[in-house]
Amino acid sequence: MSNPPDDIQPNRFIRPAKVRGVETELAEKIAGEVVLSAHPGRTLRKWREDFGISQRDLAKSLATVPSVVSDYESERRASPGAAFIRRYVGALLEVDRRTGGRIGQRLGLKAHSDGIVALREFAVAVPLKALVERLQAEAASRVDLHRDIHGFTLLDAPRAILSIDASRFVEVYGWTTQRALIFSNVRYGRSPMVAIRAHPLKPAAVVFAHPGRVDPLAIRLSEIENIPLLVTTLGATEVLERLEEL
Repeated sequence: MSNPPDDIQPNRFIRPAKVRGVETELAEKIAGEVVLSAHPGRTLRKWREDFGISQRDLAKSLATVPSVVSDYESERRASPGAAFIRRYVGALLEVDRRTGGRIGQRLGLKAHSDGIVALREFAVAVPLKALVERLQAEAASRVDLHRDIHGFTLLDAPRAILSIDASRFVEVYGWTTQRALIFSNVRYGRSPMVAIRAHPLKPAAVVFAHPGRVDPLAIRLSEIENIPLLVTTLGATEVLERLEEL
């Protein structure tokens, strides 16, 4: 096992409480992604952003300075060792716990509703423009595409509307809202955009896979919410195949 970094003293750590249940599963998932990632620093950063935690707050929990966190995330330092990854993940969960456990609570949902066809988190943040290119999509609304995507959820629109009520809508966001919601079997696109408009959680982007004519109301709601609305002629199966390559 590697030694702790020189600028993080083990005896200065605020030891996080033991993780249990959902937290244990999440800790293992994060650590596994970091270890297997070709860019572990970028993967650490992606998870910190998913938790909505600043480098300053995380550094405080680690009893270090923000520049240390920044150096690892930007990969100016060598890849983090097992000890640092364990402490980093523990600090994420500790800060989340202190602020109400929002992420941990959301991850308590295990079974997906019938309308969710596929749900995946990316190992590192993917620029939305890269996703647009991969799906051969076009923008239907005038919303800036300069943002990152941390995952995607593919939904069968009619089934999702019938099986996911307001109390369970959080399921579609998986680990993070910084994702693309991709709707298949869309005719006009009004219903998905109205549902997004009505719920407090918002995705980073919405994609309609092989829709009919996109209703102007769907486009207007996209612009009001500042959520890019994209349209691709690809069907759900090909969309999924292409995204699995990212």
